[in-house]
Amino acid sequence: MIQNIVFDLGNVLLDFNPKQFLLEKYADKILCERLFCEVFKCPEWAMLDKGVVTQEEVVSLLSQRYPREAREIEEVFQHWTKMLKPISGTVEILPRLKEVAYNIYVLSNFHLQAFEEVYRKNAFFQYFDGIVISAQEKTSKPEEAIYRRLLLKYKLIPETSVFIDDQEENLKAAEKLGIKTILFNHDLTNPGPDLAQRLREYAVSI
Repeated sequence: MIQNIVFDLGNVLLDFNPKQFLLEKYADKILCERLFCEVFKCPEWAMLDKGVVTQEEVVSLLSQRYPREAREIEEVFQHWTKMLKPISGTVEILPRLKEVAYNIYVLSNFHLQAFEEVYRKNAFFQYFDGIVISAQEKTSKPEEAIYRRLLLKYKLIPETSVFIDDQEENLKAAEKLGIKTILFNHDLTNPGPDLAQRLREYAVSI
C-alpha cells in the first residue's frame, strides 16, 4: 500500500523550458541556441546541481570560455529562475493528497541558490513532509546515494513509496531500490488529471 509520494520539481511541479525562456529574452535565434548549449548543457550545470561549485564561479568560468556571450551569460544566470513557474495541475494535487493523509516529499536535482529562491516564492512547499535537494546532499539523480539519502532521512519503506519524475533514467534508478515510479508527461496541456489517474493505478486515493 502506498503511503509516501515523492515529487521531482523541474517539469513536474515547476515549469523548466530553457529554450522558450531564451527565445522570449533574445530576438536572435542563433544566440539563443548558443546560450542554450553554453549554459544549460554545460558540465558546470550538473556541478551546480551537485553543489560542488557556486553560481558565481560558473558565471566567471563560462564568461572566460565564451567571451563573446559574457554579458548574456551573466544575464541568463541572473534571470533564469523566472521560468520556474508552478505547474498548476500538479500543484493542485498536493493538498488533496494531504487531506487523505499521505506523506509527500521532494527529491530533486537543483542548484542551491535557485532552490532557495523558488522555496521562498512558492507556498506549495508547505505541504511537504520532507525535501531532499541534490545541491545540499552533494549527490544527484540518478546516483543511488541520493535515493538512499531520502529513504534513510525520512525512514521510508521503498515498497510503500512512489516517485514521480519526468526522466526515465531517474525512475529506473529508483526502481532498483524497490521504489514504485510514475513517468510524468509535462507536455500535456493539463497534466494534472493524467497524474491523478496514474496515482489511482497504485490505489492512491485522490
